[in-house]
Amino acid sequence: MRKGLIGILIGAACAMSAPVLAEKPSFDSYVAGLKEEGAAKGIDSALLEQAFDGISYRERAVKADRNQPEKRLTLDEYIPRAVPDWKVAKARKLYDQHYNDLKRIGDEFGVQPRFLIALWGVESNFGAFTGNYNVVEALTTLAYDGRREAFFRNEVFAALTILNEGHIDVDAMKGSWAGAMGQCQFMPSSFLSYAADGNNDGKKDIWNSKPDVFASSANYLKNAGWDDEFTWGRQVTLPKNINADLIGLSNDKGKTLAEWQALGVRRLNNGDLPDVDIQAWLIQPDDEKGRSYLVYGNYQSLMKWNRSHYFALAVSHLADRIKFG
Repeated sequence: MRKGLIGILIGAACAMSAPVLAEKPSFDSYVAGLKEEGAAKGIDSALLEQAFDGISYRERAVKADRNQPEKRLTLDEYIPRAVPDWKVAKARKLYDQHYNDLKRIGDEFGVQPRFLIALWGVESNFGAFTGNYNVVEALTTLAYDGRREAFFRNEVFAALTILNEGHIDVDAMKGSWAGAMGQCQFMPSSFLSYAADGNNDGKKDIWNSKPDVFASSANYLKNAGWDDEFTWGRQVTLPKNINADLIGLSNDKGKTLAEWQALGVRRLNNGDLPDVDIQAWLIQPDDEKGRSYLVYGNYQSLMKWNRSHYFALAVSHLADRIKFG
């Protein structure tokens, strides 16, 4: 009897001390909270009503966020698909077509024009695929979902700021399921930090103005440390049994080309590395059996744009094929 009573008392005490999980608010309640916070941040009240009018929880955006495909292709398989001959031909044609703007913008920001075209091609297929999601709705959905609430909540308010500053109308603010916008696929926070007026019309229109797309991309790369005196890197061959501790992009793994040469690293054709005083890093995005690259600071800049070796290498290979064919 006594043991049973003690057990009951202990159970009751545990139940009383157990944390009570707050019930998740409804989506409508969450939106109301965003409106309230937006007003406190100085967003126009009428615009807040318009931006959130009729939005709903978009399950498709959540599924896309949670079910992004794992890497299934090696670089030997991926690069030919990401940089097919038709895309190279189109990139070279557009490079020639927009050369005057590209040259002017490239000189202003210190970025080679071929990389601006390559970014445009990889991010949105030269503006053909920019997404048709309501940006505020997609971002609000992902913030409410909670997996990365702080990140997406910040992006909601960045999007509202863009609208509040009059860069684009609510109905025209379309983008990807993740809220990436325009032909250069900037997140709203990146737009606020790096969007630029490339045609001097007083606007920053990454949806419709190609000069603005080029200037915004160039401004991002400039702020990410781009140096137009150099390229991005090159594919290389390695000696057998190279020390795996040398591989990676961390600062302590960078070496001069002369140092890599002394370690036995060579060009893909087994020729000597360039006689250039530049820091380089050795990467093997697949594994020791896959492709090896020596990459420079400009590659590090591309990785700040998108932390994916496959993205950075697609841009780099397309830029090279624009130049070399």
